[in-house]
Amino acid sequence: MKSNDEIFEGKNFQDLTKDIYENTTKRKVQIDLLISEIHGFITTIDDVVLVAPIIKEYMDVAVKNDEQLVKLASVIQRILAKSSSGGEDSLLLSEQEKEDLIKALQDDVDDLQKIKDKADTVKQESTKMRGN
Repeated sequence: MKSNDEIFEGKNFQDLTKDIYENTTKRKVQIDLLISEIHGFITTIDDVVLVAPIIKEYMDVAVKNDEQLVKLASVIQRILAKSSSGGEDSLLLSEQEKEDLIKALQDDVDDLQKIKDKADTVKQESTKMRGN
């Protein structure tokens, strides 16, 4: 495998590393925009108490997502290094690496679900408060 070989449909290693950089940059802009938009809706300390944990979790999930992309890039980089030294067996992940990747993905899915649930709760509470 070479660095310009396709990893999956339409992506090679260079594309992946570019995506990691662009995602990080875009996410910073998204978080800044989210905070600036929410800022106008915060009028009481209760609003801060409701919104701050959601922003924190959103940021945490964003960081975890970037970490997963970096881990993927490092796995692919190891594959590239091992494949250039030869031997097909050197391309496989160890069982521990597979388990770690699966666990990390499941943790991310769980975190995203928690954020969605909290966002739904805040939305419902906000709707109730506006209706009263």
